[in-house]
Amino acid sequence: MGDAMPQTSRKIKDRNLAVDSNDPYILETVSRACDVLKCFEDAEANLKLKDIIRTTGLNRTIVFRIVHTLVHHGLLERRSNLSYSPRFNLVGHSRFRIGYAAQADEDSFSAAVTAGVRLAAARQNVELVLLDNCYSATVALKNARKLAASGVNLVLDFQTYTKVAPAVSAIFREAGIPLIAIEIPHPDATFYGADNYRIGILAGRVLGRWAKQHWGGQVQQVLLLNAAEAGPLPQLRLVGARAGIREMLPGVSEASFNLLEAKWDFLRAFEAVRKYLRRIPPKTTLITGINDMVVLGALRAFEEAGRIEDCVAVSLGAIPEARAELRRKGTRLIGAVAFFPERYGDDIIRMALDILHEREVPPAAYAHYELLTAANVTKLYPIDARDNLYTGPDRAWQSYLVQH
Repeated sequence: MGDAMPQTSRKIKDRNLAVDSNDPYILETVSRACDVLKCFEDAEANLKLKDIIRTTGLNRTIVFRIVHTLVHHGLLERRSNLSYSPRFNLVGHSRFRIGYAAQADEDSFSAAVTAGVRLAAARQNVELVLLDNCYSATVALKNARKLAASGVNLVLDFQTYTKVAPAVSAIFREAGIPLIAIEIPHPDATFYGADNYRIGILAGRVLGRWAKQHWGGQVQQVLLLNAAEAGPLPQLRLVGARAGIREMLPGVSEASFNLLEAKWDFLRAFEAVRKYLRRIPPKTTLITGINDMVVLGALRAFEEAGRIEDCVAVSLGAIPEARAELRRKGTRLIGAVAFFPERYGDDIIRMALDILHEREVPPAAYAHYELLTAANVTKLYPIDARDNLYTGPDRAWQSYLVQH
């Protein structure tokens, strides 16, 4: 009895023998890989090699090599306890329903996040219930109530107003629905987004290093462009930037740092910096801010004032508009810290499925970040769409100048 083949593996082996003997076009290696994949028909499967060997009846070395290949291609995930779990759902199996309250797609960063989430959900056979928060705190609350009443298994929320984050969280907590908050933390929610302090430090170091090399470290002012409504976590980007600049340029005085409210957008940043420049004489200036758009707005204000050579900037996000600016001849944008929003979806959906399968998930997970410059932007984004698709901020700026 102890040597008897398990019933499941006998069925698999008998079926393969029948198929192999009747069809000369069947590839044995592919058939074996299919048998291994069928061990993971249960989306919650968490199997060790010995479990797969017992189920398939295949040789240990063959199973190891097939599993290793499937992990390499992203179909299986190797977990910390040396077991394997699926990163796919077989067609016909029940799907999870995940609610996603997204930001408006007019913003390049939000649009990239949404596109990535939709693609990752489709790959994982997840049904996505998509709503638009429209950059509105009121709409975000309405959407939270809609999703809580819709019977979804989990919710992804991407909204920027910290003042309503507790209320949004409370709606899902009362409904017993797990919540993943994107970019802006919410109470009792799992967080996914940028590692704000670290990306700020990187931006500050890049600015400080440039000033050392080109201005002999003589910096007269630093403009930090804020968005107070986003709350304290995104503002850590500016705290980090200040620390990075001070690390590289310890001689820069505290009085040289100026915090300007720029909201989140290009035109309000342009107007804030425009008014600021009218009050002060020309000074060598380092610029960074809460996101790419506010930094681009600041650069256009310096350009309008005829002071563009007095400043250099590093932006945060590296959305298409910032990448187009990096490619522009003579730009004073020397870098953009990329968080790759188009990659958020895979991480977020994987985290969501781990939560739904009751696997251990950290309270916060952070996106990969990297510095983009004129030298590497095309290497990292070789198939960017044509630049004329990314001239929206400049068109808005030119129209604004005509009216004001």
